[in-house]
Amino acid sequence: MKLKNLVAVFLILFATAIAGCITSEQTQQKIISVSPDEAYRLIESNRGNPDFAVIDIRTPQEFSMGHIENAININFYDPDFKQKLSKLDRDKTYVVYCRTGHRSGLAMPIFRELGFKEVYEIDGGILAWVKAGYGIVK
Repeated sequence: MKLKNLVAVFLILFATAIAGCITSEQTQQKIISVSPDEAYRLIESNRGNPDFAVIDIRTPQEFSMGHIENAININFYDPDFKQKLSKLDRDKTYVVYCRTGHRSGLAMPIFRELGFKEVYEIDGGILAWVKAGYGIVK
């Protein structure tokens, strides 16, 4: 009888420890959607920060029509999109956007799966960015 109780206690402690590790891992990631205003503040406060980047995941054609200053283009529709993301530094902070927020919304789980620490998606994409009065460059 005592052995069964001991095993039960051990299993409960083991399960709790495992759950704690999973929760701890998940809380270390900050992968969220932000307004264009919040994204602008992030970008401005990180100017010149080598551990910060803006990623435009639209097609190269869309990118050439205008993009956020200093953004790098990684086409969501490329067959090796996930592989290209996997080459990025997961410890850096990223702001990600597309045209309307659809593709960037689909990309967020990929960033999470790849273990990125901090990724902000611009809610509404570049259309919302421009509508909010923020500039783009060609």
